[in-house]
Amino acid sequence: MSHPGTVPPYQRVAAVLRERIASRTWPPGHRLPSRTDLARELLDARGGENIIRRAQELLIEEGLLEGRTGSGTYVRAPRKRYALRAPFHGLVPEGFDGTWEAQSEPNTPAPEPVAARLRIEPGALCVRTEYTVLAPGRKPVLSTTSWEPMALTGATPVVLPTSGPLAGRSVAARMAHLGLTVDHITETLAPVALDHDQARGLSAPAGSLAFRITRVHFAVGGRPVETADLLVPAAYWEVNYDHRQVADGAGASAWAGPANFSV
Repeated sequence: MSHPGTVPPYQRVAAVLRERIASRTWPPGHRLPSRTDLARELLDARGGENIIRRAQELLIEEGLLEGRTGSGTYVRAPRKRYALRAPFHGLVPEGFDGTWEAQSEPNTPAPEPVAARLRIEPGALCVRTEYTVLAPGRKPVLSTTSWEPMALTGATPVVLPTSGPLAGRSVAARMAHLGLTVDHITETLAPVALDHDQARGLSAPAGSLAFRITRVHFAVGGRPVETADLLVPAAYWEVNYDHRQVADGAGASAWAGPANFSV
């Protein structure tokens, strides 16, 4: 067990590997020596290969290395990173040079967590829409699963976010068409590790870190009108929150920003 203030051996190894990558001693595409060879070079302890493995896994999560099945571990070429300004209102982040695609499924029963956010009964029918944000070259780099109650939009021209007169418009714009004014959005952030299927769908390494953003749009009066789960790979995105200071009528000031922020 490590004593307080000491650095675990795998983190010390990871620091050495990071320095070799940063200095381009190991350039992009370089195949790392075997774990046995690295343990012999960097460690003088039993279980050295397990320490090397943990260090490599950490750098894979950070996007510096990639594992190739049956081939070994390689230095990953630098990726372009994008800025996601939150709350994320549109279908493509501001300043993003890619595009998006989506598919809507009406009459989908709401799972319990979704129903709780929308304040409807579990199993109540919703429109479920899957959005995928695509970087140039049609590489998927962000996904959103959105839910809207059919009781709210079902008999209207804007029932499907992907078709109709306001196809592709923001939630606020579509709700305004129904006479509902969206006046606030809550977002809760949590770090997650991408499983194999999620990673494959987002052009990211399995086990790498991502932000899961749970979002709810509320209309005036506190009625939830939409909720969504965004999966944002940390390898491609940084999430920015812009908090603005506003003054009330008495000259006092407060911070305006997201209603929820947790990591």
